Amino acid sequence: IVSGLVQAVNAQGITIGLDMKAEGLMPNNQRIPGERLKLHDRVRAVVMEVKDGTRGPQIILSRAHRNFLRRLMENEVPEIYHGIVEIRAISREPGARAKVAVSATQPGIDPVGACVGMKGVRIQAIVKELHDEKIDVIQWDADPVVYISKAISPARVSGVYLADGDDARTATVVVGEDQLSLAIGRDGQNARLAAKLTGWRIDIKSLSEASGDSLTKLKSDSELQAMLPQAVEMIPQVEEILAKKAEERAIMPEEYTLLGQFVDRVERRLVQVKEDAVREADEQTAAIKADIPAAAYEMPVTESGIKEHIINILTEAGYENVGQVMFDLKANPNKILGLAGIGAKAIQNIEETLAGLSFPEPVKVEEPVAEVVEETTVKVEEVPLPEKQVERKKEAKKVAEEEEEDTEHAKDGVSLDELFQMKPEMFQSAGETDEEADKKKGKKGKKKGVALEFDENLGEVVSRKKHKRGDDDGGEDW
Repeated sequence: IVSGLVQAVNAQGITIGLDMKAEGLMPNNQRIPGERLKLHDRVRAVVMEVKDGTRGPQIILSRAHRNFLRRLMENEVPEIYHGIVEIRAISREPGARAKVAVSATQPGIDPVGACVGMKGVRIQAIVKELHDEKIDVIQWDADPVVYISKAISPARVSGVYLADGDDARTATVVVGEDQLSLAIGRDGQNARLAAKLTGWRIDIKSLSEASGDSLTKLKSDSELQAMLPQAVEMIPQVEEILAKKAEERAIMPEEYTLLGQFVDRVERRLVQVKEDAVREADEQTAAIKADIPAAAYEMPVTESGIKEHIINILTEAGYENVGQVMFDLKANPNKILGLAGIGAKAIQNIEETLAGLSFPEPVKVEEPVAEVVEETTVKVEEVPLPEKQVERKKEAKKVAEEEEEDTEHAKDGVSLDELFQMKPEMFQSAGETDEEADKKKGKKGKKKGVALEFDENLGEVVSRKKHKRGDDDGGEDW
């Protein structure tokens, strides 16, 4: 939705100035009927399309499109904007009336209540924007009977009976005498909007009219009478009530209830009979298709051997392969017989030619099975080595162990017992060489070095000071 100011009103429509110096055109057929807009009025509309014109892109705006109502509801109802409530369908006659079907995506939420709001605050804001257009919000249902019953609101429905044919889907809606005008609406508006909303062709009948039609069907169909013995017993009572209605005498509520039960029994049985007929036809079609080889659908009609002038007629009628011709010959031979230029001799030629055709049976290709190779473990017996080789291995092992001990002593320098008896000050800092220690002494160099020596008499490592060669002190080191 965009907002702008009315800049000009002419015969083509209304020019609206938008943001960023853009202009939009609202044609007259996209305006709400009865709404008068003046210069400099602020208007909201939905962008319907953008056309490429000679002067650049042309923005077409609309206030009559159903998407304008959809966007307004998204703005006013947070549950719709966040996806908690979903708009399933919208049917609208701008400026007069609209119907909106909504459903909840989460359990425990009332979709109709969320759209209407507290005391109708949310829906009233939308009605005001749409120039007082009446809006009916109904709950969507997966069951067509329930959905159509709600779509006819505000009228109360007595029964809905569906007839789902190949050409169109028709729903017969039966309402009470006092609800007929509400169900149809002004100039058929309510029924028209309900049909657009549900996608079904809706035929609305009063209870007395539906009773008369059911009575006629029941009397004319002997099979239906055998199926409904209870409804047959009700025929005299129904005729009496209809006679009273024709004489414009008052009909009691109990009599209306009786008419409703009669209509419900007859119509439901008729619907069941139609469903059974459709099911049988589907089973018969499946059986015929199963008898036709699959290769027949791959063979063109031109290669079947039928006479050339018959082939031309069949190809013009839409037959492309032999399988289609074989199917119609079994399922509906009158369809081929009704083609211009096809007679009894042509049908005979087609049947004889197709009977002489042989179709290769499809060869099943077996998938190669991968062979499973079992892994075999071979036990290898240990071969005893000669005694000389065993002795050589033992000696080499002893020599290697002695070398490892020597390298360990070389690395350590002192035994573990000697290390435990040493004092902390006897060690230099880790990784510190003698040269680095000398550098740290600086220029003075007065401090004498300390050397670690092993004293045989004491049996331990002792530290002794280093003396220069020219030192006069000839005493013993301590």
